[in-house]
Amino acid sequence: MAAIAIPNFVKFQARTKQAEAKSNLRMWFTAQRALLNEKGIYSENLSSVGIRPERGNRYAYYFSSKTQDCEQRSADGSVTAPDSPNCVTVDEGKFKVPTATPTARVAEFVWNTREGDDPTNPGISGSCPSCNINGYAAANIDNESAGIDSWTIATKDGRLSTPSCGNDEVALVAGSPFNTFNDVDCD
Repeated sequence: MAAIAIPNFVKFQARTKQAEAKSNLRMWFTAQRALLNEKGIYSENLSSVGIRPERGNRYAYYFSSKTQDCEQRSADGSVTAPDSPNCVTVDEGKFKVPTATPTARVAEFVWNTREGDDPTNPGISGSCPSCNINGYAAANIDNESAGIDSWTIATKDGRLSTPSCGNDEVALVAGSPFNTFNDVDCD
């Protein structure tokens, strides 16, 4: 009975950890929509959007395809925040793991976009206010050497030709977090 119960419990724990990424990506998306409604723009700058994940985050978050200017959450508990952060590292004060980068599957999406949009990277693509903006989250939630749990959220719909590992869905719906690589099931 333990041979069945222990692996299932480990998977359950890992899936509850994924709730952090989904929640923080939804929060960022909602803040971006509010900024668009108020000022007519999206922003890659977390300070101007007005959100950051709470301390103790196991996921790294990326909101720009340009040079990553991350808020560093160090092992000693200190936080180094640039003036215009566009990403947040894993809180190494709580999780002794290096900051992860997403496992790529997003480049395989067929996006419902116009010419000039590049939704394969985090950040803004196209001309606003009808542009696309993507956010990404990445973490090693099962503490194995292979695989990074990776999530994306975007303002445009997208579709994969085949499901990504650990996710039987192929449609990315605008405003809904989408698991592009499931670290729990895929390694």
